[in-house]
Amino acid sequence: MKANKVKKLTIVSLSRGIIGEHFVAHEIAIGERRLQEWGIDVNYAPHAMSGLDYVANHPEDRAKDLLEAFGSDTDMILCAIGGDETYRLLPYLFDNDELKKAVTDKIFLGFSDTTFNHFMLRKVGLKTFYGQAFFSDVCDIAPTMAPYSEKYLRELLETGTIREITPSDVWYDSREDFSVAAVGTTMPSHPNAGFVLLQGAPVFTGEIFGGCLDSIWDMFNNERYADTVTQCNKYNLFPTPDEWCGKILLLETSEEKATPEKYRNMITALKDAGVFDAVNGVLLGKPADEYNDAEYRKIIVDVIGNKDLPIVANINIGHATPRCIIPFGVPATVDVYAQKITFHN
Repeated sequence: MKANKVKKLTIVSLSRGIIGEHFVAHEIAIGERRLQEWGIDVNYAPHAMSGLDYVANHPEDRAKDLLEAFGSDTDMILCAIGGDETYRLLPYLFDNDELKKAVTDKIFLGFSDTTFNHFMLRKVGLKTFYGQAFFSDVCDIAPTMAPYSEKYLRELLETGTIREITPSDVWYDSREDFSVAAVGTTMPSHPNAGFVLLQGAPVFTGEIFGGCLDSIWDMFNNERYADTVTQCNKYNLFPTPDEWCGKILLLETSEEKATPEKYRNMITALKDAGVFDAVNGVLLGKPADEYNDAEYRKIIVDVIGNKDLPIVANINIGHATPRCIIPFGVPATVDVYAQKITFHN
């Protein structure tokens, strides 16, 4: 990973093409202005602004945008937003080692469905950053970007890395009104409890990797798309137990707000894959609006069934706002006593 100031970034639409739609133009303008005020040269990949229909129907162009961004003079590749079908990029990135040949040492940031892209980039050796996206965070229509989120994004832009994360003092209700009329409004906030140790040692180490549990579930289950399991297996996208050995698993849940039954199924799939027998610990992102938070905590403790494995909940990462940024593939120390996660870059 680059340890330099970001001067130029490129925004890519690897999942949904919503940033190209006219009804979000006011949000895009806010995001562009914020980045430009920070001295960032903002660029869009050739097909990033092509709209929902085009982006959905042309995974080959989404893949081409990513490959070209790695070959450009941009310092950072910033995902526009998540979605639900970036797995369709797999053949265009791996059939002829396209991604391996193209990847360069650039900052890559995204979350949600972008989990698939993080798994793809892990296979070609790139250390990535998880937790925020352009449309979801930088384009927030509040008077300012959420201070906690902005703190970590600006650290990444100014230094090329993240050194440490601590809990946010507050969390916010999810926004439902994104209209022009809502510009300048701030969502209600609530006191945040900090990192919560559910079980195991309060201090543990390892490289963090993972992402959105709902997206990871698609690697094991075809209920969303009929070919996700086949495609992911074909390209060996999900790491083997040996590859999980010594890692810290990060899991956060999407805005779909899974039922407790589905959550149990998703966690069970990871257990059956041998993940929990290999990792050094588990980090759980705060669910959006704290939906089913208590139930999720009980379920994961029950399914894992190993009281010695550290599990830490209430990390400000993923689909609940505000959001930090977590480096993947970097040695980290989780210290619940000190309420911090330190990255040894």
